[in-house]
Parts: sequence; structure tokens; C-alpha cells
Amino acid sequence: MPLVRLSGTVLGAEDEGRSTRAKLLFLLYNAGWDISNSNGNQKITLANIEEKIVESDAFVFTPGASLEDMFKATSVFVGYQTLDKHLAGKPTVILNSDFSWDPLFRLFAELRELGTVRQDHRDFLLSASTPEKVIKRLHLAAKQGMPDAGREIAIKTEIPKADTPAPSDLVGSVCVFCSASLEDPAYISDGEELGRRLAENKFGCVSGAGKTGIMGAVVRGSVGAGGWTAGSNVPHIIELEGLPEGLSCFWLRDDIYTRMEVMIENSDSFVIFPGGAGTVQELFALMIFKQQGSELMKGKKVVIFNRPDATGKGFWDSLLPLMERVCDRKDYEIATSLDEVMAMLK
Repeated sequence: MPLVRLSGTVLGAEDEGRSTRAKLLFLLYNAGWDISNSNGNQKITLANIEEKIVESDAFVFTPGASLEDMFKATSVFVGYQTLDKHLAGKPTVILNSDFSWDPLFRLFAELRELGTVRQDHRDFLLSASTPEKVIKRLHLAAKQGMPDAGREIAIKTEIPKADTPAPSDLVGSVCVFCSASLEDPAYISDGEELGRRLAENKFGCVSGAGKTGIMGAVVRGSVGAGGWTAGSNVPHIIELEGLPEGLSCFWLRDDIYTRMEVMIENSDSFVIFPGGAGTVQELFALMIFKQQGSELMKGKKVVIFNRPDATGKGFWDSLLPLMERVCDRKDYEIATSLDEVMAMLK
């Protein structure tokens, strides 16, 4: 029997979503699906999320979108974008009967307009307004298959054996989460400038070790200024984006979740630069760890660079209202210039 993984948590007998979940369970069972996480009490961690994806044949998200739910849905979307073989042919349906998912959908739509998300999220995160429509969308998607993400494996790169330890005079290491696809010269210039400033101020630079977009620019800036530069990536994304030159230290990982984990472990603070769904996913992971009081994020600062464009509109203007709803405002800071970013890091 095919296995569907159900998201969300039941918050006791008085939970308003309990009856909706019960209806979903009945309809899914009746349609021939086995169900994982029926009671909503299974914990997902960066270490086990890929395992849950591997064992599932489809994913259903429920109303009342929480930070964890949005992290998981964003993770699945990123997996589709990066051609994760474990997601091939596996549909995702979101029951959005309370419209709680709309802020995330609006964010993805805006990021597509800005050029950091190339796929239409509506083709991959299938929205439904009733439990009955969830079943119909699941059935149709399982029959037709998932759409092509429009990417091809084209780069063959030798994995570097880079393991130079951080120098003793480093102030700390800053992890930069950012776009690997945005090629606007102004953003590329900012990325190189940030990398250079980090090196000049004795900050190590940690990244997702992509060669393209802002990510590649940040690494070039740090390497060019003689900085210690580390990064982590996974084989199937390396084949899409390549690896930058000059990394001091490189951590190869099997999936994007343990990749995030090693980057978080080896960083003392974080900058959220203009990016796409992957950057949103990484920010959500940081906020979840903050909320959980995880040792991984204890005392570590998160700076969101809401870079203004020529009209004064901030890149992350659609993200910040969502953050205010599901995150604690003390868990992150907002900067609108590189000067502010550096001042906050110092």
C-alpha cells in the first residue's frame, strides 16, 4: 500500500483541526493510502527528515500552518527544485481551508518574480480547499506524475579534499545563506563585498559551497581577500551548480538537511542574504532551533539583509510579516545595508 506522510500536530481534544484531521484520515484510508504520523506526534529533525521522505510516497499538509509545517513544505519544494531522487514522482498536497498557507505561497510567488525561484510553487505544492479535494489532487498527481523542474545535471566537478582548520585569530565564522541563481550584477557585487568584508574583519565565511549566483560571489570575495572560507554541499546539487574555487574547508554531505546541520554547527552567526526557497528553508531551520532552545543556536545571531532595490522596496518585504506571525522578534535582526550587517555581526 502507498504511504502518505501527514503533517501537523493535534493539540489535544479541543483542537479545532481535530475533526478535519479525522476526516482526512478516513478519506485517505478509504482511498487506499497507509498513513504515517496519523496522530501528529512524530518529531522531525535535520538528521531524520530525509529518511521520512525516502519512506513516504506522498505528503499531505494540514490547515493551521506552523513554522515547522512551513519548514517541511519548503523543504519538499526545495527537494523538487534540486532534483532530489527520493522525491521523484511523489506528490505534495496542502489543505489550505483556513488560508494559513497563503503568506508562504505569496512569498514563493514574489521570489519567482524576483528571479530566485524559477519554478511555480503551485505546480509542486498542490493546494486544496477541502479534504475531498485533497484525495482528488493526490490521485491525479500520483497518476500524472510530478512536473519537470526545468533543470539538468550538467556539471562534473571533482570533490576537493579541503580541510584546513580555522586560523586561531578568527573572531568567529559567519554563515551566509543566499541565492545560487540570482545573477543581477548589483546583488553579485554585494555578495563579493560581504565576503571581502568578512575576511578583512577576521570572520570566517561559511556557505552552501555553490559556484553560481550570490553564493559563488560571497566565496570569491572572501577567498580574494585571503579569508578562511568553508562550505558544505551534496552530490546532486554539486552536479547542478558546481563548486567554487579556493575553499579552505569542505564538508560533503548526503542530503540538504545534514548539509544545513554541519553549516550551523560550524558557524557563530548567520546572514540571510537575498535568496530563494532554499534560503527560506534555512532561515526557518534556524528559527526552529531558536524556539527549541537548541545548543546549536545558543548565543548565535541571525541577521536578515532586507536589501532595498532602486525603488526602496526591500527584498524580504514579503517574508518579514510571515516571520512576525510565527517567530519571536528577538530571535533575528533586520539590516538594510552592508554597513548595518557588519555592525550587527561585530
